[in-house]
Amino acid sequence: MTDILVDRPEEAIAVVTLNRPERLNALTREMVAELNGILDGIAADVSCRAMILIGAGRGFCSGQDLNASNARNQSGDTSVVEKLHWQCQFAGMGGRLRAMPQIVIAAVNGPAVGAGMALALSSDVRFVVPNARFLVAAVRIGLSAGESGVSYLLPRLIGASRAFDILLTGREIGAEEAERIGLAKAIVEPDALLGEVLTYARTVLANSPFSIAHTKRLMWENLDQGYGQAIELENRTQILATTTRDYGEAVAAFISKRPPQFEGR
Repeated sequence: MTDILVDRPEEAIAVVTLNRPERLNALTREMVAELNGILDGIAADVSCRAMILIGAGRGFCSGQDLNASNARNQSGDTSVVEKLHWQCQFAGMGGRLRAMPQIVIAAVNGPAVGAGMALALSSDVRFVVPNARFLVAAVRIGLSAGESGVSYLLPRLIGASRAFDILLTGREIGAEEAERIGLAKAIVEPDALLGEVLTYARTVLANSPFSIAHTKRLMWENLDQGYGQAIELENRTQILATTTRDYGEAVAAFISKRPPQFEGR
C-alpha cells in the first residue's frame, strides 16, 4: 500500500491523500521525501490549478512518526547533520505548498499535529470536520513550538496574541475555535467534506488562471513586505494582468452579461 495517493477527479484539480490511516497518517522520512516529489510534480503541471490535501481514515496528519524516530535515536546511528537534513525536508513540505502556483486547500478530516498542523497552515484555505483539532505540543516535551514554519504561519493567520497563547501553552485548537478565529473556512460533516472542498475549488477556479495564481503569490509574499513594497508588487502584477487575453475576455463577458470563457492566456 502506497503511503500517498494522488487522484485527479478532474483535470484542473489534484487530490493528494496521506495514506497511513493506522498511524493517523504519521510522517516517516520516506513519506516526506515522496510527498516533496509529488508536490514538485504538481507544481510543474500547468493543467492542474488546484490541489486538495486530505488524510485517509480518521486523521489528517499526526506529525512525525515517533516510533520510527525513537527507533533511530535508540540505534544511535543518526548524526546531527542527518537530523538537520531531515528537519529541512520536513519544513520543505510547507514551503512547497506556499510556493506552488496552484491553490492548496487542506481538508482537515481529523487531528493535525506538529508537522501535520504545519501542512494545514501552509495551505491557502482550510476546511475542517467537527472533531478536527490542531496541536503543536512540542513545548510540553522540552522543544520549541517552532516547527516546520508554525511560529511564522500561525501569527500571520490568526494574530500574534492568539498565536502566543496557543504556542506557549501547547494547547489544542478545536474545530469551533478554528472557525471562530479564522483559521478554518468552515466546519463540514466528514461524509460531505471532500465534496464541499471540491465545490469550493471549482468556485475559485471559475476565475482566470493568471488572477488566481498571482493573487496567491501576492498574498504570501506581501505577508513579509512593508506597505510600500506590497503596493509595488501589486501595481506590477495588476498591469501585467491587463495584458492577458483572459482580462479582455472578462471585460467582454461583463459587458455582454455572459459567463467568461478563460483560456489561461
